[in-house]
Amino acid sequence: MIALGAAACSKYPAGPLVFISNEKDGTISVIDARQDTVIDTISAGPRPRGIRITTDGRHAYVAISSPVDKQPKPSENHVAVIDTSTGATIRTIEVGMDPEQIAIDSHETRLYASNEDAGTATVVDLRTGNNIATLVTGIEPEGVSISPDDKWVYVTAETSNTVTIIDTQRLEVVSTALVGARPRDTVFSPDGTKAYVSAEVGQTVTEIDVASQKVLRTISLSSWPDAKPVGMVVSPDGKTLYVATGRGNTVAVVDISSGQIVKEVSVGQRVWGIAGLASMNKLYTANGISGDVSVINMNGNTVVATIKGGNGPWGVAIRK
Repeated sequence: MIALGAAACSKYPAGPLVFISNEKDGTISVIDARQDTVIDTISAGPRPRGIRITTDGRHAYVAISSPVDKQPKPSENHVAVIDTSTGATIRTIEVGMDPEQIAIDSHETRLYASNEDAGTATVVDLRTGNNIATLVTGIEPEGVSISPDDKWVYVTAETSNTVTIIDTQRLEVVSTALVGARPRDTVFSPDGTKAYVSAEVGQTVTEIDVASQKVLRTISLSSWPDAKPVGMVVSPDGKTLYVATGRGNTVAVVDISSGQIVKEVSVGQRVWGIAGLASMNKLYTANGISGDVSVINMNGNTVVATIKGGNGPWGVAIRK
């Protein structure tokens, strides 16, 4: 089912905006990146987590699911589409129960969502709203990421410690890679040749060759004992990997060539989502327990601002 709503005239300023999903209070915080201040709080649904901005910056897609402590309801589980100029929800899309992470192709024609309880990934044609495929993944799938060329979707499964690789042209699972314990997220190098998969319990990042779908190496973050790798960002030049360490309360700065941590940047508590704004040399992190957002200057890898967020900041997406 698709629900449509009328969007109002633009009320947000032009320029970069940061959208933070707050899973415990059902809101989205909107931050003006030029001032690093919250300019709006959007009511999104009971439990917003995964959030993505379309390539053209017009829409934010947010995965909504039932609260953890309540009986799941089908009506609460969907993806909300938000107008990034107004904060209005203009559409809802059914994707199955308990969606956690999502990916949108560059032309905004397909949506890919993980359904943790069902062990599947749902593919939706955004032009019609129809579910065009339901693919079996590993056990308890969570992270969903699409390659820069839109050819591959990687779905991480936390219980089977695998990544399911989907061919988007054939809409088929073509490979499964074994990675570290409890994989959370996948990011791709800017040229799309490498994929990096974080493993929270394994304290690793697995590098995968996209063309061959083979594991190339495993980067260990265990030298920082509290590191629990979750969200990640690759620098625009492809040389540096920024890894949110969850309850480690830091962002690990990793030199990709050597696989070594070159710096640990202390941020808020339980840092989960992370996103980069290259034009302003900044990173934004969602800190779930401290309820705030850390802003990191990538030139010196130092925190330059801390912004109060909602209850349980989880995901970060940026309208550039």
